Amino acid sequence: MPMIPELPVAMLACARIGAPHSVVFAGFSADALATRMNSADSEYLVTCDGYYRRGDPLNHKDKADEGLGDVDHGVETVVVDRLDDELDHDLDDGQHDYDDLIDDHAGAEVDPVTRDAEDMLFLMYTSGTTGKPKGVKHTTGGYLSYVSWTSHAVLDIEPEDTYWCSADIGWITGHSYIVYGPLALGTSTVMYEGTPDYPEKDRLWEIVDDYDVTQLYTAPTAIRAFMKWGEEYPERHDLSSLRLLGTVGEPINPRAWKWYYKHIGDESCPVVDTWWQTETGGMMITTLPGVGEMKPGSAGPPLPGISANVVDMNGDDVQPGEAGYLTVDQPWPGMLRTLYRNDDRFISEYWQEYSDSDADEWVYFPEDGAKIDDDGYITVLGRVDDVINVSGHRLGTMELESAIVGVEGVAEAAVVGGDHEIKGEAVYAYVITEDGYEGDDDLRARIVEGVEDAIGPIARPEAVIFSPELPKTRSGKIMRRLLEDIANGDELGNTSTLRNPEVVRDIEKKVGGD
Repeated sequence: MPMIPELPVAMLACARIGAPHSVVFAGFSADALATRMNSADSEYLVTCDGYYRRGDPLNHKDKADEGLGDVDHGVETVVVDRLDDELDHDLDDGQHDYDDLIDDHAGAEVDPVTRDAEDMLFLMYTSGTTGKPKGVKHTTGGYLSYVSWTSHAVLDIEPEDTYWCSADIGWITGHSYIVYGPLALGTSTVMYEGTPDYPEKDRLWEIVDDYDVTQLYTAPTAIRAFMKWGEEYPERHDLSSLRLLGTVGEPINPRAWKWYYKHIGDESCPVVDTWWQTETGGMMITTLPGVGEMKPGSAGPPLPGISANVVDMNGDDVQPGEAGYLTVDQPWPGMLRTLYRNDDRFISEYWQEYSDSDADEWVYFPEDGAKIDDDGYITVLGRVDDVINVSGHRLGTMELESAIVGVEGVAEAAVVGGDHEIKGEAVYAYVITEDGYEGDDDLRARIVEGVEDAIGPIARPEAVIFSPELPKTRSGKIMRRLLEDIANGDELGNTSTLRNPEVVRDIEKKVGGD
């Protein structure tokens, strides 16, 4: 389902009758839908005829029908008529019109079904860009209590607010902080069907202005795009209703943090930089607004009740300022309970690295690198596999990218490792410039200088490649795997999950000198 009101209605209806749901992001393929429905044995599908993207109607039902063709059991389907007369669609056997069902049962009341705290509320499948998708299982009591508490404590949500999380409900952020957390607190939550630059690049700020939005929770990817477009777009609108800003999805570099704080929050809104995962259910590491000091680029301390540590390969705490591995050694209410029908994978993927099962001592390892300072603030450096080994020196891609984005004229950067016969690996930087700046030798030299000043000569990029775009999935994640393929001259992997597959060939030509 895309971002239409019937999606949260369906989710809440499932929760009311005790039926676990599994939401599939509308941008996924027919095959991804079939894989998830088969894995979860889903007996019902709620979908729609289509939706709007940049003002154009898109046919969604054809993709849903294609996916249903590969589901190996019977399915009843409910179809929401989103596009009315703009798209004709037929209903096959076992398919029902949403509006007809509503009319047939107008005025009916359905009593809520009592559920135990540990009963499953929903499954959230990971994107499956590598390997088989994992069905993360969240439960009724722990998950709901945790997202409600963090929505109040971190996002400062009150019933009279108009709160906006700009994520898609197809991802965990939308589940936790568009639907369940805010609505449990009785607030008004904003949903937006569309892109932030249509019909103009001030679309988000227009919505904030028109609806007096009080909190904005968005991704660093979006903030970097706002920076690239320029501050003139938010300056067109009155954003004074905002009292809190948040970031989610990936670490935010200090330069983007400061731009967000200044140009969107008018240097008066606290910024909560939140670290968490699909598996954690809700926020784990962040400052509390009005309580903790904000440090641009650092997520903050663990939330109350969260026992997060930064350790070395042996599981011992690292010294302040040293890089290590993020771990959590005590349970928390919102944690995943298992991977659906795969307890063994649940143990091996999340617990095996640092746990001592014989002593019944369990440590959750999210596979993120991090640093901790003297104040206990944690800076997340990115996935532990996002490390480049240059002549025996392990360099985190997040640290490199922060140094590059800190250079004036750079809007966004992605760093990968490329094979090097002497160094083992070398640093390849792919860079998007800000509007008004050229990707020329002068900027390239300043980028190299910025990296050397911030990290050291060992981190000097082997190549700096300028591009108007970076290859991204439909959720906004940079596909560094493809950039590694280009750096190494390898055959390109699958590009079907990209929202802009054409940019990959363009970058390949630049690196190849065509």
